[in-house]
Amino acid sequence: MTLKVKICGLQDEAALAAAVEGGAAYIGFVFFPPSRNFITVATARMLAALAPKHIMKTGLFVDARDDEVRAVLDAVPLDLLQLHGQETPERIAAIRAVTGLPVMKALRLKSPEHFAAIPAYAAVADRLLFDSRIGDEPSGGPINWSSLKGRAFGKPWMLAGGLTAENVAEAVALSGATSVDVSSGVEDATGRKSPAKIREFLAVATGLG
Repeated sequence: MTLKVKICGLQDEAALAAAVEGGAAYIGFVFFPPSRNFITVATARMLAALAPKHIMKTGLFVDARDDEVRAVLDAVPLDLLQLHGQETPERIAAIRAVTGLPVMKALRLKSPEHFAAIPAYAAVADRLLFDSRIGDEPSGGPINWSSLKGRAFGKPWMLAGGLTAENVAEAVALSGATSVDVSSGVEDATGRKSPAKIREFLAVATGLG
């Protein structure tokens, strides 16, 4: 099975083109103003219109209100909502009901006790994303990849946190991930995506099937 890749935090046409041409399965737009990867609704609408239909367009929100999510959805044709804050399982279910869209919940997975929260979220989310941080926390670096190996969570899951072209092969081998998410690992400066690094990451990752 070919590894599926999400390039998150896109903000311009050059980065989008690199993601599309490199074979990304998902692209991500960050609708969280404190983030260095924040994108305006107008720019996201323009980029989404340029993206092929087979690529899943993901909107990242952090503890957003219903009206904030609706304002984005009224303008941007998203396929998946990524909730990356302190949202409870009840909030996940509510957003799914309000929007009618599938939801991927990001969960911090930096220590063994974090695994205890997974079942409650797996019961209501369509997908899970395991990261080393949530919200506007600074990057926590890679999680313990081997802690995921052989585990079943009842829902598809994606690996994030500190991934680069140099370590993605090891991360996939140790974790058993079939989907990965990268953002800072394809930047050439804080908050600025590098088309060359996006192409490099995708060339490595999509060859790991």
